[in-house]
Amino acid sequence: MTPSATTERLMMLPSDQDSTGRTFGEEEIRYVTEALNSGTLTTTKGKFGKMLEKAFAEKLGAKYAYACTSGSAAIHIAVATVNPNPGDEIITTSITDMGALSPLMYRGVVPVFAEVDPKTLNVTAETIAAKISERTKAIIVTHLFGNPCVMDPIMALAKEHNLPVIEDSAQTFLAKCGDKYAGTIGDIGCFSLQQGKHMTTGEGGMVVTNDDNIARHMFLYINKAWGYGDANADHYFMALNYRVSELQAAVALGQLEKLDNTVSSRQTTAAMFEELLKGIDGIETPVIEDNATHVYWKYCLTVDDGKIEGGSPALANLLKEKNIFSAPRYIVKPAFMCQVFQEKNTLGDSQFPFNLAREGAVDYAMENYPLTEKALHDVLVLPWNEKYTEEHVRYIADNVRIAASKLRK
Repeated sequence: MTPSATTERLMMLPSDQDSTGRTFGEEEIRYVTEALNSGTLTTTKGKFGKMLEKAFAEKLGAKYAYACTSGSAAIHIAVATVNPNPGDEIITTSITDMGALSPLMYRGVVPVFAEVDPKTLNVTAETIAAKISERTKAIIVTHLFGNPCVMDPIMALAKEHNLPVIEDSAQTFLAKCGDKYAGTIGDIGCFSLQQGKHMTTGEGGMVVTNDDNIARHMFLYINKAWGYGDANADHYFMALNYRVSELQAAVALGQLEKLDNTVSSRQTTAAMFEELLKGIDGIETPVIEDNATHVYWKYCLTVDDGKIEGGSPALANLLKEKNIFSAPRYIVKPAFMCQVFQEKNTLGDSQFPFNLAREGAVDYAMENYPLTEKALHDVLVLPWNEKYTEEHVRYIADNVRIAASKLRK
């Protein structure tokens, strides 16, 4: 396919970090203005928090949804609901954000990292099974980049071992696995409303569940374990204040009303992009399960450095010259290679919870994760958002093709 004329000039792509790539408008302004005019900005007294939670649950087909202050808070709430003892283990992915790991350590949990599929960068039932021990308390699956994990075998494995499943769906709004949305398949789903997500309040999060007892515990944990509405309310256990304000809820409600269009726009342009990239030797587009849908928080390419000189970093450098700012190798190194894990820098000099770990649980060395190393080595993460047009997509595709041709071995 011959590159189009769009490559002859520099183009500025819409960015999810500002208004060029975000959908804020009259809906959010109207709701925020109404909240301000009411004079009630706490969700314990206002209406927007309750409206958001009801609408979010209905959108996903979940029984319960609660708003919280961040995606990290959502993970913390989920882990607290599982109620692990200090030294218990939770299996998670080797490729994730620190915000999904710090909550584990704050609850005294030893994070145990499962390998990933090098093509999807997601955990699998096989990689999780290899990490289950007598101390395993739960499984966290992360649906990375908007591409869901293969959930049926994971859920079967969890059932076999009687383990709850927490879905980190921070990047996966309205992605489907079969006839269910990601985040509603396991016991608890966790979502992020951070600046770059499909819907945003700058910072914020949501937790969802279909289980009455889990819902009760999550509601309490968000509210300092105070039993709002109870006949003899008390602070029942140790918990935090993870409530959002009415202003955040108002913005989120406006964003939720646009979510279908946001997701479908990303999917349409991603399909166009995939078509335009066909035939580029050494470049692979995302692998998606047959019964799943991808919602493209980002668009990931797999770059074969056996065919593309310098691999993903070299390709990224050429794209940068065209104002296409990608992330070669995504996070470069898995979180367990960061100083906090390598030196066990947690609470004072206690090294808690790692001082309680069983022998062999803390295997935080890159050599133990060859699939993770391969996945990060090959991946190139391209920005993607709902404001992309056909012109933007053609511009990126043309420049990927040109860059790959220049780097061809």
